[in-house]
Amino acid sequence: MDRTLKALSLLLTYPTRELQAAMPEIGGVLASDTRLTAAMRRDLRPLVEDLRDRDIYDLEETFVLLFDRSRTLSLNLFEHVHGESRDRGGAMVSLVETYRAAGFDPNTSELPDHLPVLLEFLSTQPFGEVQDTLADAAHIFQALNARLVRRESPYGAVFATLLQLSGANADAEAVAELLDQPEVDPNDLEALDAVWEETEVTFGPDPNAGCPQVRDMLAQMDTPVNPAPHAAE
Repeated sequence: MDRTLKALSLLLTYPTRELQAAMPEIGGVLASDTRLTAAMRRDLRPLVEDLRDRDIYDLEETFVLLFDRSRTLSLNLFEHVHGESRDRGGAMVSLVETYRAAGFDPNTSELPDHLPVLLEFLSTQPFGEVQDTLADAAHIFQALNARLVRRESPYGAVFATLLQLSGANADAEAVAELLDQPEVDPNDLEALDAVWEETEVTFGPDPNAGCPQVRDMLAQMDTPVNPAPHAAE
């Protein structure tokens, strides 16, 4: 198992006391990975320390405001690719089939494209394939990092790390298109409800769904989707 990918997956999970207790080990894994530059290992340290030392209720609130109440910071990757399109359902089915073909059965209620779930899966795969998959999502990682840096959030370092591990240069035009999507105040519940109204994503049989590699399913990540017309700042 690639312990760094597993550690990054854990950094992006909902904070718990168990996660806090594991932070010294998680920090040690990240600090010892020579694939990461010294600067990147240093940039990850504030998040590790934050998750280790801050009050758990503050951590939970921060996580929800960032990732659960902001569509532009969603940890569900296909949200940034397919948005409300029905193609999202087919992509989900394909991803589930790939997990099953590899014998990976995530013990979670999260959607299969949830980034921590994908990273856990990638931690079991050859690094060459991992890099291909991460490279397909490079522009998403860069956009998420930019939004988080703008908010002065230490979580941004996780996405910068994934970008570095991918070995890819994010497409500037694709990044700009993602960053052009309006953000909604996470405390404006009415606006949030409007933004999150969308067609139900289904996971029924897909005649085109086989067992392709993860990269095949993420290959369209270089085509960011525009926000729904009703999304407002």
